[in-house]
Amino acid sequence: MASKSKGGSTAAAVSAIAEPIAESLGLRLWDVCFLKEGASWYLRIFIDKDGGVGIQDCEAFSRAIDGPLDDSDPIEQSYCLEVSSPGIERELTKPRHFTACVGKKIKLRMIRPDDEGRRDFNGILESYDDGAISVRLDCGAVLCFKKKESAFIRLDDFDA
Repeated sequence: MASKSKGGSTAAAVSAIAEPIAESLGLRLWDVCFLKEGASWYLRIFIDKDGGVGIQDCEAFSRAIDGPLDDSDPIEQSYCLEVSSPGIERELTKPRHFTACVGKKIKLRMIRPDDEGRRDFNGILESYDDGAISVRLDCGAVLCFKKKESAFIRLDDFDA
């Protein structure tokens, strides 16, 4: 079972190191996750750029961050570094993710089902304001909720 530390101090420390490195390479830092899976720890850094991220971008970023991570040593235990694109179904977790994706198709799962027993919805992200989200559903209705009421919200970019 994975133990997530997305918002923890380790992820924040790595984000502070990774952000300027990503920018210097023409990339955007999407997210940093430090998690334990089984007996192993993983530092996952997700990078993005207009037009998409390729393997060369991941390799360049991995080489560029390796030294600064070793020098600052924000992680005490051994870990495996993984650098990748967040993918086309990237999870929206931070306010900047929502702001950047207003007007785009998303899919979401609510923690609790609605009166008709539905938890899964698809639609267009209409707005995000301090954790309040508005989505125009495929059926035309507007769903308004707080981010904390959702299990996940992902970009639905398969038709793009």
